[in-house]
Amino acid sequence: MRSINESNNFIFFTLSLILILIIGALSRELPGDDLDFLLKPVVLNSFVICLISMKFSKGWYIYLVSVSIMMLIAIVTHTFYDSGHANVAMLVLMLAFFYGVFQSTAHQILLSSEIDNNKLVGSIALFLVMGLGWAAIYLLLIDFNPTAINGIEHSDKWGSNFSVVTYFSFVTLTTLGYGDYSPNSPLAEVAVYLQAITGVFYMAVVVSSLVSAKKGH
Repeated sequence: MRSINESNNFIFFTLSLILILIIGALSRELPGDDLDFLLKPVVLNSFVICLISMKFSKGWYIYLVSVSIMMLIAIVTHTFYDSGHANVAMLVLMLAFFYGVFQSTAHQILLSSEIDNNKLVGSIALFLVMGLGWAAIYLLLIDFNPTAINGIEHSDKWGSNFSVVTYFSFVTLTTLGYGDYSPNSPLAEVAVYLQAITGVFYMAVVVSSLVSAKKGH
């Protein structure tokens, strides 16, 4: 952790997010529940790296630390008691954390007058945060309505569906629309088109910020 500084913090955070995606995918490829069990600590590790490496205002820092502590409590509760409420709580807290990270760091990257490799990677990190945040929303929708998304079956453990829902999220965010999964409820349809709009808008803002930074030099 000591090697993390302002010149590489977004690089480390991006790698931690990619690790979440890899562990989630491997949990579907390999038999057993070991990797599914590992996914939750990996998510929490990403929270810790974010808190250590990012620059937050005092208010946002207190908010994100509080969410991280509650996430730890939810993970422990779900591990020992296998509570459905703890499962939902983890998803809500994950969404709350990613929302806070995006809101508090976006201006450091997208509105910066100077763009370096670290901030360029940071724009990728924000994109991953958006995709993971929307994945949490879809997992919550499936938890309350098991048929919310065609092709994705409900599971009592959100880690079991994490990889496929994340895939659906990024396919929607990038407006690829392969069609292998599709919304099957009014709320899911609203979430899908709002995410698609968000993805297009984000790409426009990234391109605009890069062009502005280049002109500034």
